Amino acid sequence: MTDPTPLPIADVPAVRSLLDRLSGFIFDLDGTLYIGGELIPGADAAVDGLRRLGKKVAFVSNKPIGTRQEYAEKLNRLGVACSVDEVINSALVAARYLQKHRPGARCFPVAEPPVIKELLDHGLRISDDPEQIDVVVVAFDRTFDYRKLNIAYRAALHGAELIATNPDRTCPMPDYDLPDAACMIAAIEACTQRKVHPIVGKPSPIMLQEALDLVGLQPRQCAMLGDRPETDMQMARDAGLTGMLVLTGVTGPDDLATLAVRPDCVLSSVLTLADACR
Repeated sequence: MTDPTPLPIADVPAVRSLLDRLSGFIFDLDGTLYIGGELIPGADAAVDGLRRLGKKVAFVSNKPIGTRQEYAEKLNRLGVACSVDEVINSALVAARYLQKHRPGARCFPVAEPPVIKELLDHGLRISDDPEQIDVVVVAFDRTFDYRKLNIAYRAALHGAELIATNPDRTCPMPDYDLPDAACMIAAIEACTQRKVHPIVGKPSPIMLQEALDLVGLQPRQCAMLGDRPETDMQMARDAGLTGMLVLTGVTGPDDLATLAVRPDCVLSSVLTLADACR
């Protein structure tokens, strides 16, 4: 049930008071720091300002169709200074999860090349033989077709584990949204009659732990900034982070009265955070 109480949009003094008790800031990317190829005003100044104040930062994305190096290069190109080691995406989290729980497993990726690269980089193997596949890894895949669906189905019949990178229904693009990993997950669940689990991206605690390990802090010391209530704010709420919702992505001012997951703080944009750091 949604709470009809209006959510106020935080001003600079309110955000500044949060800065005093927070030591780490975990940023979503698309819709929070940039939209497509355009920097959201104040994003560079916000990250720079946090660093000047001695705060830790991390960048997390559910999107598995680019490499972490590509995301780091994009941020730097747009003026947000970061290293690749500060970037986490759902492809990395899936690969690390399997490296820990199924080392050396033979994987069938319903996925694009960046996911395959992460799997190989973490000592996992790739197979399209349903009788040999240990794990089907489902991701946002713009090359998804009947062949991939059939291999995943047959692998499941032979006992393969089914996991996924992210639960997003759609992926925002500059001109229109694209069907995301939830669509591939739904197709595989429909034919196998099995749940795909775990889904390691936001709001999963698996992804959150990767981010917390990166910044070296406890949840109560950190804020999660993002534009999606069902992933970014849900992850914050579940783990006890301060959830800071920005209105520059999929959520706008008209949505605030009907949010299923309420944040701790609403920002018009990261520009407010940048101003609070001055």
